[in-house]
Amino acid sequence: MFAVYAARIDRDQPLSGLELGERPAPGARPGWSVVDVRAASLNHHDLWSLRGVGLPEDRLPMILGCDAAGVDEDGNEVVLHSVIGQTGHGVGPKEPRSILTERYQGTFAEQVAVPTWNILPKPKELSFEEAACLPTAWLTAYRMLFTNAGVRPGDSVLVQGAGGGVATAAIVLGKAAGLRVFATSRDEAKRKRALELGAVEALEPGARLPRRVDAVIETVGAATWSHSVKSLKPGGTLVISGATSGDRPSHAELTRIFFLELKVVGSTMGTKEELEDLLSFCAATGVRPVVDEVLPLDRAREGFERLESGEQFGKIVLATT
Repeated sequence: MFAVYAARIDRDQPLSGLELGERPAPGARPGWSVVDVRAASLNHHDLWSLRGVGLPEDRLPMILGCDAAGVDEDGNEVVLHSVIGQTGHGVGPKEPRSILTERYQGTFAEQVAVPTWNILPKPKELSFEEAACLPTAWLTAYRMLFTNAGVRPGDSVLVQGAGGGVATAAIVLGKAAGLRVFATSRDEAKRKRALELGAVEALEPGARLPRRVDAVIETVGAATWSHSVKSLKPGGTLVISGATSGDRPSHAELTRIFFLELKVVGSTMGTKEELEDLLSFCAATGVRPVVDEVLPLDRAREGFERLESGEQFGKIVLATT
């Protein structure tokens, strides 16, 4: 079958290890199901995999891709939950949880195998391309906002780095949930898009907010960390799920954190139950993922190049048909 995979690890030039070509189709395995992929979306996780983060060389070649929507063996339209081993289903109770492509072949292929427990029905209201955007970036944003930040309608939130998949999702979900959303971006066009999606104000990174916020959604890391901490109300919550600009800020702001009793919460992906809730939320409210571009699978390298450049706004989707 045709697939997009990591053939080599290169920490400095990750795309040099990206290959497109034939790979073995997944075989039968007890407790697992094979899904015909219709659409899959890119995440920064895929670039980190090409750098060797979470993917050692002895597991290569590895088909990339965490997210997918497709059709199962019984003809049902489905969405995949990409956290493998969350409950032991399909892998045994002692195997630690992992994300697709860390231990198991991913979704950038004509077919993918996952534990049957990881398969959820796709709401009829969502297209394959829309549904394929949800299991990683949108699920991460959903958990950051509603589980780990614990925000409620009327609360205020700062989303750093508008344009990335998680940040874009947080703006849309926050608006739909009745939050006052502020956003930042270095790019004027992305700030404008953030406003169109529902942010009440979009500012340059580091700019003073008109008011301090209840929570900050942080995926940028070192470059925005100090600003994130300074933007919080006393007792506010900073939720971090990524550090695309690095994980060592020059100012940790520890004094401000303890004096104002701020909370710093790490967040990774989400549960299957949260993904079910997210799918239902999108189906019921009309909220849809922001899709930057849909490309055929054989043009995946273009999508990776766009993701690496940071030019995208929303999700880049690969379609198999």
